[in-house]
Parts: sequence; C-alpha cells; structure tokens
Amino acid sequence: LKAEKNTKRVPSFRKLLRTSQIKLDNKLKNKQYKQKSAAKKYRKEQKKLREAVRDAISRKPFPLEECKKKQVGKSKKWEEKEEEDALPLDMMDEDDLKLMEDLAQKASFLTRDLSSNEPVHIKKRKHESVIEKYEKVPRRLQTEPEKELIHLLPIKDKSGIIPQAVEKPVLNVARDEEEDTEEMEETEDFIEEPLPVLTPEEMAAQRRQKLQERKMHIAALASAILSEPDSNIKKLKELRAMLMEQDPHVAVIVRKLVMVSLMEIFKDIAPSYKIRPLTEVEKATKVKKETQKLREFEEGLVSQYKFYLENLEQTIKDWKQRKLKKSNVISLKAYKGLAEVAVKCLCELLVALPHFNFHNNIIVLIVPLMNDPSKMISELCVEAVKKLFKQDKLGYASLGVVKVISGLVRGRNYDVRPEVLKVFLHLRIKEVELQKDSEDIAPKKKFMTYKEKRKNLSRMQRKWKKAEEKLERELLEAEASESKEKKLKLHTETLNIVFVTYFRILKKAQKSPLLPAVLEGLAKFAHLINVEFFDDLLIVLHSLIASGDLSYRESLHCILSAFHILSGQGDVLNIDPMKFYTHLYKTLFSLHAGGTNEDMGIVLQCLDVMFAKRRKQVSQQRALAFLKRLSILALHVLPNSSVGILATNRVFMQTFPRMDLLLDNESQGSGIYLPELDEPEHCNAQNTALWELHLLQRHYHPTVQKFASHLIAGAPTEGSGVLPLDLSQRSTTELFETYCMKGMTFNPPVASVAPRRKDTFSQRDSFVDEELNKQLQQHISETVAHKHLDFAKHLKESSLA
Repeated sequence: LKAEKNTKRVPSFRKLLRTSQIKLDNKLKNKQYKQKSAAKKYRKEQKKLREAVRDAISRKPFPLEECKKKQVGKSKKWEEKEEEDALPLDMMDEDDLKLMEDLAQKASFLTRDLSSNEPVHIKKRKHESVIEKYEKVPRRLQTEPEKELIHLLPIKDKSGIIPQAVEKPVLNVARDEEEDTEEMEETEDFIEEPLPVLTPEEMAAQRRQKLQERKMHIAALASAILSEPDSNIKKLKELRAMLMEQDPHVAVIVRKLVMVSLMEIFKDIAPSYKIRPLTEVEKATKVKKETQKLREFEEGLVSQYKFYLENLEQTIKDWKQRKLKKSNVISLKAYKGLAEVAVKCLCELLVALPHFNFHNNIIVLIVPLMNDPSKMISELCVEAVKKLFKQDKLGYASLGVVKVISGLVRGRNYDVRPEVLKVFLHLRIKEVELQKDSEDIAPKKKFMTYKEKRKNLSRMQRKWKKAEEKLERELLEAEASESKEKKLKLHTETLNIVFVTYFRILKKAQKSPLLPAVLEGLAKFAHLINVEFFDDLLIVLHSLIASGDLSYRESLHCILSAFHILSGQGDVLNIDPMKFYTHLYKTLFSLHAGGTNEDMGIVLQCLDVMFAKRRKQVSQQRALAFLKRLSILALHVLPNSSVGILATNRVFMQTFPRMDLLLDNESQGSGIYLPELDEPEHCNAQNTALWELHLLQRHYHPTVQKFASHLIAGAPTEGSGVLPLDLSQRSTTELFETYCMKGMTFNPPVASVAPRRKDTFSQRDSFVDEELNKQLQQHISETVAHKHLDFAKHLKESSLA
C-alpha cells in the first residue's frame, strides 16, 4: 500500500497542455527543495548517531542487563515474548561472558543505557584531539550526481499517455578546460612572435597597394555587370558586400567608391518601367527560357536595389544617431563623409529613377533631410527636389514629394527651414495647365463616318481610307503617353495639398519665418485658387500688411499675391484695391542701392500687375503720382534698378494718356506738389515736372542715358528718339536681370584704353606742349593789347563828344 501511495499518477496530456511554464518552474523548485530537506534530515540523523557514540564512550560501561521498557501500557504478549527471548547469564560460557565484558569496556552502542532520558546532544569534550574527531566522522560513499531530465511531448498509446524524457547532456568540463588552455597557449605563442615594424613610407605604400587592388576589383565587377546585366546580376551581391569593408586603412574610401559605383550601375541597368512581383499563378506557369531569364534578372535587380537602399539608409541613421559599430573600423568623424556620399547617391537616384521601384521610399528619406542642420546636406536635398519638380511631366513624383513635405511641416509644428516650402515654387503645374489649355483649344482630328465614306468615296478609296485611319489612330495612341484627365486630376490634388499647407500657416503661424515663402507661393499660384476663397484671402492679406509685423519684402509679396488674385478670376469681383496701391506708394522709398536693391524685381512685378494689366481701373492722378515717385527713386538705386524703373516709366507714358504733362514746367492746376504725402490721389503730382530725367541723362551707365533721353523726347515709338530693339522689346524684369552687377561685371563692358609709351613720345609731347604755351601766351597778349586800344579809342570819342 505504501508503494502504491508513493507512486505518482501520470498526468494526462490535456493537463500537461494546460500547465503553464510558471507552474512547471514552481514544481521543479519544490522538488529540488524537498530533495535538499531530505538530505538535511539525513545529515541530522547521522550527526545524532555520532553524538550517541561519543556519549557512550564518555560514560562508564554498564553490565549487560535487561532493557527497561519505555512504554507502560504494552500488551502482555509482548512482555512474555521478551522474557522468552532474553538469555540468562548463567547459561553463557565463561569465554562468552569475558568477551561481552571486553566489549562493554569499548565504545559500543550496545553499552548505552537506552532507558536513560538524557539528551543525545551533549557538549563536546575538550580533551578530544583533532585526529580523533576526524576519525570519528563517518565515511561517505561517492555517489553519482543526479541526472537532469528534459521533459518532451508525451506519446499517446493504447494503454494511455506515456511521458517522454531525455537525459540532459553533461558538458565535459575537463575537456573544455583543456581546449581553453590549448587556445591560451596558442595565443601566447602568437603574441610572443614580434610583428614587423613598418616605417610610415612603407605603411603608405602598403595602403596604396591595397587601395589599388580594391579599385581594380570594383572596376572589374562593375564592367562585368554593365556588359552583361542578365547573366552577371549575381555579381551585384559581391560588389554590395564590399560596403562592409573591414580593413581600417582603406575602409572609408572603399565604401565611398562602392556606393558611387552601385549608384551608377543601377542608373544604367534599371529598366524604364516599374517591376511588379509575380503572382502565384504566374510562378506556376511554364514560360520560355528567355522569359524565365528576364524574370530572374528583374527579381535579382529589385532585391539588390532594395538592399543597397537599406545600406544607404543605415549609414545615414548611424551618423545621425552618432552610433558606432562593434568592429569600430570607421570613426565617427569619417561617418560624416560616408553619410554625405550616401545622401548624394540617394539624391541622384531620386532624380534619375522616378519611375522605378522604391521611389516613394527615397522621397521619405530625402524630404526630412531638407531640414537637416548641416547646410551641405540640406542644400543637396533641396536641389534634388527642385530638379525632380522641373523634369516631372506626369505629376506622380511631384504629388508624392508634396504629400511628404506637407506632413513634415505639420509634424514639426511649422518649425522648418523656409527652403523646404520654397521648393513648391518650382512645380510645373502652371506650365502644364497652359499647355493643356492649348491642347484643348486645338481642333481634334475627325474621321469620316461609314455613311460619308459610302456616299463620297469609291470602294477602293474606302479601302485605302480605312487603312490610313487605322494607322493614324495608332500614331495618336503612341503620342498620347498619359491621358489629360489623369494629368488634371494629379495636378488638382497636388495644388490642393499646397494650398492647404499655405492656409494653415496663414491661420496658425503668422509670425513664422515660413510666411515669406507662403506669400511668394500664393503670388505664383493665386490664379489657380478657387473664387470662393478670394474675399477671405484678401482680408487676411490686408490684415497682415496693416499689422506692421511684416518686413518690406513680405509686404511686397502680399501686394503681389493680392493683385495676382484680382487680375485672374478675380476680375468678376467688385473689390477696390486702393489700400494696396497706397501701401506700395508709401514703401517705395524703402529701396536704395544697398541690400534692398534685390527687391526691385518684386516691385517691378507689382507695378506690371497693378498698372499695365489693370489700366482701365487706374486713375490719371494715381499714375502721375507713381511716375513722379519712381523717377525720384531712380536716382538712389543701382544701374540695373534704374533701367527697370525707367522702362516702367516708358510703359506708363505709352499706356496712360496725358503723361507728358510732367515734361512741361508749367503747372496744370491749383495747389503744389506734396512729395512727402503718402496718398497718391491727393499729392498734386500734375503740378510738378520730371527734372530727374536731366540728371539721369548724365548718368555713368550708357543704358540709363539712353532711357532718360528717350523719356525726355516723350517716349516716341518712331523717329529720332526711338529706343533700340534690344531694349524696347524686353520686359522690365528682364532688363533688371540683364544689367545686374552680382558678378562684379559692368554691362556693357567698359572699353580699355591702351597706355602711351613714354620713351618714344615723351620728347615730342614736351615739344608740343612748349609750342602750345607759346601760342597761348601770344594770343593772350594780342587780345589784351586790342582791348586796351579799343578802350582808349572809346575814351577819346567820349571826351570829344
């Protein structure tokens, strides 16, 4: 029964499944604890036994007698049995009795009085020696260590569930120690061998040799891939593995060379279409060898291109996080150069492969780097995005970039660099829209109907006409790369995102440094805004100008945006923009020949939109006031700005009637001119004259002189005072940019005068000077003598009279 109780019941498979790992760990701990407690109990019992032996030795031996009974209430049968089993002393031999007495003298457990109630744990005797104590400790047999079991999944049989277990393999510690000692000896032997000491010249030569070997290897792999991309596509992996170069002497240069080489390879071998993954049905179908080879090439190309982009991304991330690899082959300082090369490669791929796979991933990597603190990396990314916008004819790539930029601006809470938003100005939406309109207006090709052919053509002519129309339809389909509806949809979505970004900044971040970029963008795309938003937008622009928080350049962009709105679809609105005219008239004198001279281009654009395109809505007093103030401003700016202003004045004189009033010095009404008044309608500009033109006629720049003389003559379109064609046919902004002096050059160039040689002409020059002085003195003396004679003759005549 005891054995049956001790045997544990085998747990069922369902119970094993329900048992969690924590419960199993707890059970194992309990089992180990029980084993330890059992061992502890066994040691206690052994200790008690040793104490009893010591107690027996220390006590005086008692004669062998009948043991006293501990328990009183025992049965009589037990007592009778004991009496029968006990042997009397008189029945023993003398030899046996003597042997028993001798044994009693020794430390035997038989001599102990079992009936005594004395405790077993008595104090140790002080006179016992160490050797005796050691000898008294019982010897232990060397037992085998308990083997650990690994429980496996149980097996279900007819008889039931059979648990499975395997002994845990015991590591041979001695063998491992021997192997470690052998390795240590080998390393010691290796360290003991002294390395050859190289001089700096030898180290440089060795580095050059290694670098040349790596370059030749890169060139061989690249040329093999470019010569036969289909068969050598696997060599891309070998070349890409060199991005993990571990030699610290050449690692940085080799990695840079591999990055650039792979970038050029992908630009050359990438197809002009996007590679899509194959479906399960396509993989299962049997195809030709050529098709299978093409599929393998495309699959290998896409996978290696993906790994290459991941390597570039990881390089940039390691540099941004200032994180070194475990190998420490490249320093943190060198990581910056690697990151710059990686960014250049990404920018090249962004521009060169907008149609290929993972282009959106490249956009997501490049756009945040436009706001990078490093000026070099930021400029690289901005220029790449500008190039992408300029060459994107379809609009897919532009839409992706605009979405990411909008999310970046909103995610950073409008705390980004203004250059990030200025890239919107390079979108090709305006040009494509104009081209689309012209295509819509152009008459479409019409084909004859069946009835018309039947009525007007013979049978042979109908046959030829049918073949001709079929060919024309195929040509039209080949020319139409993208449908107009798709283009229009993409451009509309892109513009919506751009305007949402602009309006958010106008509403929530009016004091942000992004405001000039927003106003400049509104000025460019204002003609594409929906008419419903015009009133609200004009109110916001006027409030920004009236607040006084804007700089001069920002206020000019506000004015330009407002008039772009009013000159396009805003013609239908009944809005008087007099406040914008007044603000521009007031702030014209903020321009000068210093830093604000660059803003003259914006002023010329504003004047063109405000006067040339709205001539019917502008009064004569307003035009005269602006003409006079612009003439005064032409005296205070650089020559290119003066040329632009005088060209604008020429447009004024030819557009508005009676502008020649200012060429006459007689007043044309009551009052005097008030140049300090900021109201153009009430400054009495008709009572002044353009005396500034006479000063500009003596300007050191010949083009300014020509324009001043032309305006003094009344800006004629024919006759003696006409401007040359190269000046009259250009716009004001073109003239401003043509005569710009940014490169410290003078346009037109100044003719150089050859210096005269003193050795050949000095004597002749001195002789000529002497002769001239003599003639001059003689002439002066003769003139004085003649005057004296005339004066004396006059006095004589007067005295006689």
